[in-house]
Amino acid sequence: MTRRVIVEADGGSRGNPGPAGYGAVVRDAETGEVLAEVSGGLGNTTNNVAEYSGLIAGLRAATKEGASAAEVRMDSKLVVEQMSGRWQVKQPHLRPLAGEAAGLARELGEVTYTWVPRARNAHADRLANEAMDAQAGVTRNPVAATASPPRWTGATGSPTRLSMLRHGQTEFSVQGRYSGRYDLPLTELGKRQAAAAAARLASTDGVTAVVSSPMLRARQTAEPVASALGVPLTIRDGLIETDFGAWDGLTFAEARARDPELHTRWLTDTSVAPPDGESMDAVHRRVRRTRDQLIAEYGAATLVIVSHVTPIKSLLRMALDAGPSLLHRLHLDIASLSAAEFYPDGPALVRLVNDTSYLP
Repeated sequence: MTRRVIVEADGGSRGNPGPAGYGAVVRDAETGEVLAEVSGGLGNTTNNVAEYSGLIAGLRAATKEGASAAEVRMDSKLVVEQMSGRWQVKQPHLRPLAGEAAGLARELGEVTYTWVPRARNAHADRLANEAMDAQAGVTRNPVAATASPPRWTGATGSPTRLSMLRHGQTEFSVQGRYSGRYDLPLTELGKRQAAAAAARLASTDGVTAVVSSPMLRARQTAEPVASALGVPLTIRDGLIETDFGAWDGLTFAEARARDPELHTRWLTDTSVAPPDGESMDAVHRRVRRTRDQLIAEYGAATLVIVSHVTPIKSLLRMALDAGPSLLHRLHLDIASLSAAEFYPDGPALVRLVNDTSYLP
């Protein structure tokens, strides 16, 4: 019987040439379960040598797992094209490595090569960087990205990890006003909160990207975080706050006075929307679509999500598999941090809710 696996491989060099390392992951092609992880330091060499070393290590590990067919996924266009036979191996120092990889592929059986964006190769990239760190004697602070999988839940595979940061303070949050689609900047305190959150998240290993709501207050919170982590900042409209319609800019008391019966219904029925606004059920559906898109795009990766209170509550609700009453029973402070993991076979895990210990 053919056993198919996916091999994710990567390598890197800090200096090119410089201190280098490789990493590879072998997964079951059907379940996504991690079957093997391999990594190692290479001394001083180039990126290309490190990438080929990751491929060789991954093919060897796949063979040890009894695989007879493999799809190799790498973010190295050079290695993928050369191993697929579309590009010649012109560099003399790479020919022996390419030959060794080809021999292992023949021994294994059916092997194909697929280029993937770096964001989708985060697991192997993390292993390569950990190998380079170990080689250099560097110890990093393990946060959510390196937490142990919850084996007691039966979850398999590697999760998409979301560190969810609520934006910093605005004038409307000081005044207690609904500010769904008001595009407000951060206050000075809000800017200090964003800087503190960036310092808190800077030690998180393996973050692939910061993903933010398009609102100014969220982007001003996300920008220092992305800068501290050295990762790209992307914008997703699905992470925007609830559209409070005619209640936007009003306080709780003002909205209740304007539409007393509707406001009371809205507080108890998540299918009810404010005048010209958006129901909590509608928010939940679009946030779920956004979460599913991020999982499909980034796979087993760690992302920092910078958003608003209702979208973050919706993500926590999904992770807890809870009903809509959670929206009114869960409190999230300004600039607070929460964390959840979503596994490829369905289970999820909440690791942190409403952490504000780092704030000024």
